[in-house]
Amino acid sequence: MEIVNEVNLTIWSKSSNESYARVAVSSFFTQLDPTVDEITDIKTAVSEAVTNCIVHAYRNTVGKIYITARITADRYAYIKIRDKGCGISDVKQAMEPMFTTAPDEERAGLGFAVMQTFMDKVKVTSAPGKGTTIVMTKKIRPRRNNG
Repeated sequence: MEIVNEVNLTIWSKSSNESYARVAVSSFFTQLDPTVDEITDIKTAVSEAVTNCIVHAYRNTVGKIYITARITADRYAYIKIRDKGCGISDVKQAMEPMFTTAPDEERAGLGFAVMQTFMDKVKVTSAPGKGTTIVMTKKIRPRRNNG
């Protein structure tokens, strides 16, 4: 994977920062001239990942969320979102639709399912007490010139 460009962000796990992360990361990928649908997919996936950090990883506390966005030579949008929160004991279970660790907050448990729907690949690694890392990739197709 040859990296063409990269940006790194660190934000606090405050809900007010979710929209910033979503817009900042999606804006970075505009240099690939993506379609509106591709940008919307990226925004949605980033929003879900950051929200998971805020709601689950740092429940009742505030911590840092580390975001890396990369553009590869073969036009992949690569996004890594990492926290040092509580971690996930069973990643497979956590990725099941409708599973949530915050049912009292009326969470639907669809965050990972949404990420998987909008991105080409989603990989989640986690360790209890150490945090969680989500790596998502999406191919940004070159646009056809209709002229």
